[in-house]
Amino acid sequence: MVGGGKDAFIGAVHRIASRIDGEFELVAGALSSTPERARDSGVALGLDPDRSYGSFEEMAEAEAAREDGVEAVAIVTPNHMHAAPAIAFLKRGIHVICDKPLTATMEQAEELAAAVAGSEALFILTHNYTGYPMVRQAREMVARGDLGTLRVVQVEYAQDWLTEASESKQAEWRTDPARTGAGGSIGDIGTHALNLACFVTGLTLDALAADLQSFVPGRPVDDNANMLLRFGGGARGMLWCSQVAPGNENALRLRVYGETGGLEWAQEEPNHLWYTPFGEAKRLLTRGGAGASAAAAAASRTPGGHPEGYLEGFANIYLGAAQAIRAARDGSRAEVLDLLPGIDAGMTGMRFIAAAIRSSKANAAWVEP
Repeated sequence: MVGGGKDAFIGAVHRIASRIDGEFELVAGALSSTPERARDSGVALGLDPDRSYGSFEEMAEAEAAREDGVEAVAIVTPNHMHAAPAIAFLKRGIHVICDKPLTATMEQAEELAAAVAGSEALFILTHNYTGYPMVRQAREMVARGDLGTLRVVQVEYAQDWLTEASESKQAEWRTDPARTGAGGSIGDIGTHALNLACFVTGLTLDALAADLQSFVPGRPVDDNANMLLRFGGGARGMLWCSQVAPGNENALRLRVYGETGGLEWAQEEPNHLWYTPFGEAKRLLTRGGAGASAAAAAASRTPGGHPEGYLEGFANIYLGAAQAIRAARDGSRAEVLDLLPGIDAGMTGMRFIAAAIRSSKANAAWVEP
């Protein structure tokens, strides 16, 4: 693991998710931005001192030279420190599992994309909401034609934790353009919203018109965004992301409507999927319940009525990564890769951020990502 020291929220999430199915073991790390803190975190997490490194460069070189060196690395640093570590490990044939968004800048993203193209190692981006069972069921239903030709896609991701200026560690780097990139809420949660919409619908974003705001005085990145979306094939949509919406904790919600039906899913009630065939009663489909699909069942661990959520959805990304890595050992390609966000999803997110900023500066003009 690179980043994600003992006190880091997202590092703990990755470690738990990687272990839920017993597929990964944490054996090495460069866990902080300074050698001292990195080694302290390594001790706290039980790493062999010889494999607790002061920098990702040191770790990549040393682990690549070991017969028992790491097979994969999780990169859980702030956005500006995604590209360099990922490239260092990819060049040495070590698989990379990286937090989102892809990078802080388009230049970094293009360098990383070139490294992925030039490596035989896998690159997996942790857009973790694609791992929820009912999200995968929704994707399966859309692909099967249960909604007919798609017409409308509405997606929103609202939080309130940045309603006021904050000096917390999480807020500090997420509102610093040097570390998070030019996009604030659009990079942090807007990319999740777009990725979820595209994952479920299979649609490609053709154009957007965006209106970005920084409501908190002095904040150098956006904290709220409203967008109109045009998708390939004629579907239309709207995306709202906000981190200044009091009363919202982690309110990611998707609604998809086609000629013959509609679907609704909300992250805070992840085990429920609402399906309405046109002209019929609204139906509640539940994870593990009657009507659950094969895709949902494959992503579930407990019987229906036993709630699964954020950690289990995240774990499905790691489970898929393990399956893909095992297939790569044999020189084959695992089908699960079709469900795992990778470099293409990452580049889509980066182009989305750039297009939203460009559109907003042009008075919400329509632009192509």
